Amino acid sequence: EKEREMVATASNSGRPQLLALLCCCCLWTAALAGVTAPDPTITVKEGDSPDLRCSYTSDYINPRVEWKFVNKDQETSFVFYDGSLTASYKDRATSYPQGIKLNQVTRKDAGEYSCEVTSTGTKVLYGEAKIQLQVIVAPGTPVAQVPSSARTGSVAELMCVETQGFPLPTFTWYHNNSPMQAKSQNSTYTIDPNTGVLKFASVGTSDSGEYYCKATNSQGEQSSAIVRMDVKDVNVGGIVAAVVIVLLILALLGFGLWFAYSRGYLDRKGNKKVIYSQPSETRSDKNFQQTSSFLV
Repeated sequence: EKEREMVATASNSGRPQLLALLCCCCLWTAALAGVTAPDPTITVKEGDSPDLRCSYTSDYINPRVEWKFVNKDQETSFVFYDGSLTASYKDRATSYPQGIKLNQVTRKDAGEYSCEVTSTGTKVLYGEAKIQLQVIVAPGTPVAQVPSSARTGSVAELMCVETQGFPLPTFTWYHNNSPMQAKSQNSTYTIDPNTGVLKFASVGTSDSGEYYCKATNSQGEQSSAIVRMDVKDVNVGGIVAAVVIVLLILALLGFGLWFAYSRGYLDRKGNKKVIYSQPSETRSDKNFQQTSSFLV
């Protein structure tokens, strides 16, 4: 009724005013139409069955509701389409007018769910609400990436890798079964508990030994396998001895070539004598005789 009164009033005051009021009415109608999610962020444990709810205003006449899912790799798939659950969700989800229920979620179900509502009546309306589903998972078994050997004085970097846990785990390192301090004033290493990187600015022989790491979050902790790193001194004496031996070998080779050359064992250029012989004269120009004649 209010819209009709506004349109009638505008028709009496001129066409420009009518267009302006119609635009205002459209904006007012669109503002009333909306799609919302009561719980835009849902956090559950792996194995729980969360409800994803979506509500919309009465302005949607004969609403068409669709649910989409975007995983952590940004891959999009339909959960609810054309009035029913898709094939991949029929056996592990339940739909109802205001939402869907996922049964026994796994870490693969974590991601963004979108509730999209479209009006199929005379008014063309569209709305969307998004829900972030977070699935809490205990860390998996981390992998300790440790160099098998290193030279004293060199830089060494050890890494603890874990990709399954949520919330993201923190990392601790152990050397010969003793925990290593993340921050120490006199230590020659640093540990980043968020990335799991253990870095030695200059390793020494005392850093040799067995290493392993732990990944921990609110759901538990896991330890990696033990890996050994051996730090060896640089053998300066061995390097010097090797250089001396190489020089002696080169000197002997040089002396041998000189001796062979001086004794004539090696051919010298230009020493070969070339004997030229005068070819025998079988016939000369003087006694040349025409032996045959021919006609041109």
